[in-house]
Amino acid sequence: MTARRVVAMGDPQAPFARVMEVLKVRELLSGDKLADDVHLVVMGDYFDFGERDARAEAVEGSARLIAWLVSHAEEQVTLIAGNHDLARVGELAHFDDATFARAQAEADKAYYDKAPLRPEQAFKDEFDLPTWELAARDFSTFKERQRALVADLLSAKRMRAAFAPSARVLMVHAGVTQAQLALAGAGAATDARVLANALNRALYAGFDAWRAGTTRKLEIAGLHAPGNAAGEGSGFFYHRPATEPSASPGRRFHPRDLPVGLTQVVGHIGDKKCRELLGMDPAAAKDGPLRHLVARGESVHYAHGLPDLTATPDAATMIFTDGGMLRAEPADYELFSPPLV
Repeated sequence: MTARRVVAMGDPQAPFARVMEVLKVRELLSGDKLADDVHLVVMGDYFDFGERDARAEAVEGSARLIAWLVSHAEEQVTLIAGNHDLARVGELAHFDDATFARAQAEADKAYYDKAPLRPEQAFKDEFDLPTWELAARDFSTFKERQRALVADLLSAKRMRAAFAPSARVLMVHAGVTQAQLALAGAGAATDARVLANALNRALYAGFDAWRAGTTRKLEIAGLHAPGNAAGEGSGFFYHRPATEPSASPGRRFHPRDLPVGLTQVVGHIGDKKCRELLGMDPAAAKDGPLRHLVARGESVHYAHGLPDLTATPDAATMIFTDGGMLRAEPADYELFSPPLV
């Protein structure tokens, strides 16, 4: 069996050609496939990108990308689930194409055209969605076939909540706190492979309950709650680090709550949003580069580039891979290869 280098790629919310160009620039392709020595971990969020007038192209681009990814063996491509992906069996689980088209047409008028047809609460109550914005922008390219695709990937266990390439590196879409790992049944475990297994079991249990009709939307008790008319979704697929997490309960976490001694590799959040939530100047944000956060107690350091991953056993470390693929030049879009120790 070919020994493979693990490479994590941030959220592929971009046209298929752009994703392939990123992989080509990083010399990860052999012809039209991944090179034999590459194990690509894609950090989630395969849907919902681009401008309002390019939704049809985005739908087809997402389908083409996922088909290309799963044409590789499981040992060569790992798909992490993101909040946009689980929305297909969560916030959007009750929609058919016609009903969503009706909801989106109304949301477009309110969010983009600034000409709402009625109060937002009436829209929320009818469609069981948190905001106009979610239908118009956040979940902008939903189709029923995407729900079937996500369900198939979860059923086959080709889409995961987490992946651990080593004992100290945990790859998840948006980051998990120590309390959430305990809720997932990880107990006092510190090995990232044990933590990943616990998170994956929780996801698949939630999926099985949804598929059996026990729950209307895919949810995981204490760990993942999809949005509805009462508010946006919460849990570890939505998580972002913040100095004031109480401003958005269930969607933010303080870096001091991260598990010490573990490096988490995440997508989900760009540089500008990170800086805003951490109380830093957003003007310094850039698309493309990897970024990191190191938390020791109340001390939090956030910057571009990578930390010394061999010198942080007393700290919690995060590597951020979402470099805004749609906006960044392919040559500037950095991928992460973890040390396998």
